Amino acid sequence: MLKFVRNERALDLLLDDRKVYSIDPYAPAPIQVGNGENTYSMSHGSFKIKEALSEKKFVKLTNIANSDESALISTNFGDIQLDIEQGRRIRVTFSGFADFNRLWITLPSEKEECLYGSGEVFSEFNLKGKHANVWVAEHINALQIGKKLIKQVVGIKNTTRKQAFKKYETYYAQPTFISSKKYFFHSLTTARAEFDFTKDNETVIKTDQIAGFYIGFGESFEDLMNNLSCVLGRQPELPDWVFDGHILGIQGGTDTLLSKIKTAQDAGIPVNGAWIQDWEGRRVTAVGKQLCWNWEWDSELYPALDEKIKELGEKGIKVLGYINPFLAVEKPLYKEASEKGYTVKNKEGKDYYVTITTFPAAMIDLTNPDAWEWIKGVIKKNMIEFGLGGWMADFGEYLPTDCVLYSGEDPELVHNTWPARWAQVNREAVEEAGKLGEIMFFTRAGYSATPKYSTMMWCGDNHTDFSIDFGLPSVIPAMLSLTCCGFGLSHSDVGGYTSFFNLKRSEELYMRWCEMNAFTPVMRGHEGLNPDLNAQHDASEKVLSHNAKYAQLHAKLKPYIKAAVKKNAEDGLAVIRPLFFHYDEKEAYEEAYEYLLGRDILVAPVLKQGAVTREVYLPEDEWVHLWSGKEYRGGHHLVSAPIGEIPVFIRKGAEVLELLK
Repeated sequence: MLKFVRNERALDLLLDDRKVYSIDPYAPAPIQVGNGENTYSMSHGSFKIKEALSEKKFVKLTNIANSDESALISTNFGDIQLDIEQGRRIRVTFSGFADFNRLWITLPSEKEECLYGSGEVFSEFNLKGKHANVWVAEHINALQIGKKLIKQVVGIKNTTRKQAFKKYETYYAQPTFISSKKYFFHSLTTARAEFDFTKDNETVIKTDQIAGFYIGFGESFEDLMNNLSCVLGRQPELPDWVFDGHILGIQGGTDTLLSKIKTAQDAGIPVNGAWIQDWEGRRVTAVGKQLCWNWEWDSELYPALDEKIKELGEKGIKVLGYINPFLAVEKPLYKEASEKGYTVKNKEGKDYYVTITTFPAAMIDLTNPDAWEWIKGVIKKNMIEFGLGGWMADFGEYLPTDCVLYSGEDPELVHNTWPARWAQVNREAVEEAGKLGEIMFFTRAGYSATPKYSTMMWCGDNHTDFSIDFGLPSVIPAMLSLTCCGFGLSHSDVGGYTSFFNLKRSEELYMRWCEMNAFTPVMRGHEGLNPDLNAQHDASEKVLSHNAKYAQLHAKLKPYIKAAVKKNAEDGLAVIRPLFFHYDEKEAYEEAYEYLLGRDILVAPVLKQGAVTREVYLPEDEWVHLWSGKEYRGGHHLVSAPIGEIPVFIRKGAEVLELLK
């Protein structure tokens, strides 16, 4: 339990009678304040940010008054209130600092300390030594893709090269991190934040706003994540049908939908869902087969879909759709929203159009209560009442900082919250329809409130290749970093999404991704940006057979995964976990490309094209290789890994072994 204790000159914070921090009014304060101004330029959701600082000042402590559970610190600029909550965490709030809009907080660190978080990070896991920019943005931009395509044309194809971390952007940013020392930090800011983990002996947090924060502790990582999720919120349990097989990614019309489902079932694939992202219409652009963002059933492309949804539902197959917070400017819903004043405006008072790939779109103003209820009504009527069993609630990253919002709020302070607001709209629609526990929607972007509103994350538009920063390998640290930020349910598109020109999905990549996703909470496919370039679930008899094997395996794991999902909902312990959550070993803290599915299954996906073996690190325990039954102890092992035998190890004696026989 935490408590404050005064000594002769300082205020000590004790955790079970062990001093974890000391506030000394005679020492330099660990807080600075100042002022600055940012300029932003956005292109297709990717941001360039320049900051001009005008001042930076140390905060001087002048007085401390405390009880066992709270402390009031007076300073030369205002007051800082510290309150202990539930004996496990401290909430810090500021008053009287109105003259400043910048805050720096310095925490002690150690050279060997490991730090994880700042949102969903695809190319790194342990961020010690890195500088993280916490700002919601498009993860993959056109310049990155263009450079990659050019290199491939001239024969350069280095899948292990990472882009510089300073160029890193992510769909899901969150001012949260956890430490190998079993504490977490979470800022209450909505502005841009920066985590400077580059120094051996200190961590510096900067926020572009004077905002409070939490610091919490745990005796174990399970306890720590329980503590963090008490602050952030938790995801509810998933619908029962989600675990029953493979949700196929299909598009192209009713006949194609039914034909592909039949082909999959004939091959032995347990199909529990069909995700048709083009249910509302298809837009073909120079980039690929995209969607027409008008959230109404396209009955020409999908004739009789309303009837087929019911028929498929009777067979245990849910039909899922797609929505995002944009509106196609040439379609009826935009006309209605624009006439009613429900769209985000520019400084001239006109609708603000954002270019997505090659086409403009308007944004629903989620700060307008009437617009909020309007789009929620669209979801309830056109999607839930229509019979969809779930949907992708895409985007949320693109709110410009130079727009004008109905609420009058500063868009720079609203930008990060936009994806969480979007998740909240979807969640309210589901709950008000009485369908929570029946419908699953999955989001791409996120911020601090996303864990309590979204029902599932997916890892965005990954490249259809084995590249470490954007392809199959990247989704593993992405899921693990989401876990460390308190979001416990995540998955990725089987086979990836971004495909263009010579960036296309091979059968091998599809099968390797399929293997991995069988060992995640949800097994869901995607045809990709350019379906005709990509191997799909029915690309060949070999792929169909492989898919059937792993979809059946995923369905066998239903009781195990379902129990882990329940644990996440009740205690905040994620389904996909880093190894160090359960093994206090140096390598466990550094391992970014293996993960635990629940407590008893260790998964080491194959990350390289053409590989038939993989070196696996096993923590000290007794492990059983899933395919051979051979027993292993901890250490490094080179294991056979042909296509169809992803390296998976089960803790000896675990009940889940019986499910997989």
